Amino acid sequence: MMAIIQAPNKVLSGAAKKYPLGKYVRSDKNLAKLLSDMETALTLARDPKGVGLAAPQIGVPYSLFIVKPTEKSKIVVFINPEILATSDKPGARSKKQEAKSKQPKRLEGCLSLLNIWGEVKRPETLTLSYYDELGVKHTKKFKGFMATIIAHEVDHLHGILFPRRVLEQKGQLYKSHKNAKDEDVFDPIEV
Repeated sequence: MMAIIQAPNKVLSGAAKKYPLGKYVRSDKNLAKLLSDMETALTLARDPKGVGLAAPQIGVPYSLFIVKPTEKSKIVVFINPEILATSDKPGARSKKQEAKSKQPKRLEGCLSLLNIWGEVKRPETLTLSYYDELGVKHTKKFKGFMATIIAHEVDHLHGILFPRRVLEQKGQLYKSHKNAKDEDVFDPIEV
C-alpha cells in the first residue's frame, strides 16, 4: 500500500499527466494496482475520514481520482477528467433549502494537509467528461456534495491545494486539534 503524501511535496504542486488508456484497459495491471492502492489508502484514512483521493496524493502524477462520498457508497473512478461546465446558480429553491444555505458553511479539508480546514466556495453543479476503470467514456452532471468533492479532486490534478482557493476567495483557514473531551476544535489561522 502507498501512503498518502503530505504537503509540501512537489508532486502535489505539479500538473498531473493524462493516464495512457490503451485499447486493453480492462487488462491494465498497472491501473488495477494503482486503483487498489488508492482504494486502500482512502478506506484506511481516519480522523479525518476521506471522501476522495487523487493519484498525486499517493505520489503518482497521473490524472485520475477516486470518490466515496459516504460510508456505504461504492468507490467511483474518474480517469482523465475534464470539467466541461459549472454552475453556481441552483434552480428554484424551497424554504428548507434557503434555510440550509444560511447555515454555517461546510469546512473543506484534505488528506494531504492534515488538521487544516477552510471555507471554499465550489460550484453547485458541474458537468464532467471522464473515463471509468473499464475505459468507458462518460459525460455526467454532478451536484451538491459530489460536485464539491470532484472540484476538489480536479484541483489536485492541476497542482492546486484547497488553501489556495480559500485565499483567492478571501476566506478563512483553520487549524484543528482535539480538546479534553476528544472533540474537534477549529482555531482561525492568521495569514
